[in-house]
Amino acid sequence: MSQKNAEGPNPTQTALFAESALRTISLEQAAVAELATRIDGAFEQACQLLMDCSARVVLLGMGKSGHIANKIAATLASTGTPAFFVHAGEASHGDMGMITAQDVVIALSYSGTTREIVTLLPMLKRLGTPLITMTGAEDSTLAKAADVHLNVKVSTEACPLNLAPTSSTTACLVMGDAIAIALLEAKGFSAKDFAFSHPGGALGRKLLLKVSDIMHTGDDLPSVSQNTRFADALMEMTQKSMGMTAVVSPQGQLTGIYTDGDLRRSLDHSQDLRECHISELMTHNPIQAQADMLAAQALQIMQQYQINALIVCDKNNHPVGAINMHDLLKAGVI
Repeated sequence: MSQKNAEGPNPTQTALFAESALRTISLEQAAVAELATRIDGAFEQACQLLMDCSARVVLLGMGKSGHIANKIAATLASTGTPAFFVHAGEASHGDMGMITAQDVVIALSYSGTTREIVTLLPMLKRLGTPLITMTGAEDSTLAKAADVHLNVKVSTEACPLNLAPTSSTTACLVMGDAIAIALLEAKGFSAKDFAFSHPGGALGRKLLLKVSDIMHTGDDLPSVSQNTRFADALMEMTQKSMGMTAVVSPQGQLTGIYTDGDLRRSLDHSQDLRECHISELMTHNPIQAQADMLAAQALQIMQQYQINALIVCDKNNHPVGAINMHDLLKAGVI
């Protein structure tokens, strides 16, 4: 370690770091605030074009604008508007074949003169693909060629040299988010729709995972007959490690449940547990779940009744599975 590092941070330099960060945040906040005046007829026309699109939304960009375009495409796709990103440079070398007349193109270029995008204009016009542009120059080539132009001009970049795209890329990103959310609300996109776009996420697990996907079945389902002695029922609970067992009639229908909580209560009783049948100790008519129920609904039932497990029954009241809090936790529902 150098002597300079060993001495710790320079207080003056640390103060400059904070000052620079606060200035950057202030300038970018101002750039975003300017966008409020640009939510006008052009914005509404752009949204309507996208709503009427029968195919996909194609985002085009280069450099930093390309990164922003890629993110906007991802946001649109995850909120109910099919979209993807095409690198403008690659479009001239084959990827133009990804774009059809039924698509809508959104091209991002702050200068409005990015050569790789301007080169594509004749092909887009020939296809008849509607073009929406986001630029900071209303008199630019791209702005004039667009069916709809969205002005994302900023007063100054956060970069002190006024060169590195900072405030301008933030403004483009926020405009993209504004479009995505406007379309989401217009389409009535729901939390369940969002979950289908995010099956691997926490929301997807909560809204798509069913009890049948995680319940214990077959030999893993703890179950005893109502004439089973207490000790044997306890052995079944121990072997299946679910903290409970279903209790069934001779016809195989659910008549009760016996849980760890019931065991603690049984110990307070005066009768000889060695001579008891489980039917004398079980909880009658237990709360049940159905296999096609969402796992999130099963969790809600457990929380409502302050229980840790549920027996899953078919329409004839025959146990077909069992689920407990640990299963929901393991599946990521909790």
